[in-house]
Amino acid sequence: MENSSTMSKSAMKISLDLLSNPLCEQDQDFLNMVTALDTAMKRMDAFNQEKVNQIQKTVIEPLKKFGSVFPSLNMAVKRREQALQDYRRLQAKVEKYEEKEKTGPVLAKLHQAREELRPVREDFEAKNKQLLDEMPRFYGSRLDYFQPSFESLIRAQVVYYSEMHKIFGDLTQQLDQPGHSDEQRERENEAKLSELRALSIVADD
Repeated sequence: MENSSTMSKSAMKISLDLLSNPLCEQDQDFLNMVTALDTAMKRMDAFNQEKVNQIQKTVIEPLKKFGSVFPSLNMAVKRREQALQDYRRLQAKVEKYEEKEKTGPVLAKLHQAREELRPVREDFEAKNKQLLDEMPRFYGSRLDYFQPSFESLIRAQVVYYSEMHKIFGDLTQQLDQPGHSDEQRERENEAKLSELRALSIVADD
């Protein structure tokens, strides 16, 4: 988008620089050509700005909104990992007491460890189930979310380049010299360039 805007502004600057050229005051035909070019560049810039605004609204902003959900998603994963660590730690504690000789103090500690484990296990299972249920839905919804943005991007490009074809087609008709082929124009340009090169002020030393 930045490059597109820069290109459009640069094209407009070229036409403005040409309009300020003294030759425009001396040659009416040249002035007419440059004026036609300037009009075409302004039309191009207007359509380019429409394209940029459309892409900003329908592509860039939705992508930013989609990206904003990742911090919350990452936090949910981290909470699940922390719950898993707590669950494993207390599970190991229960297993340690289960392996010991079943004396009164050991049974008391085993009972206490199991009581501590229960809510931690339930918390982990709830967080784990939430991720297992929702992560596939999150990934599965990406295409549905992105598709309208991609379609809008394509439509914006189609409209822009269709208008560019019309603008430069009109400009070509205004500037075109009937009966001149591209080869003839090239020969004429080369002849004029040869004349310039023959001048003593541009001749090689």
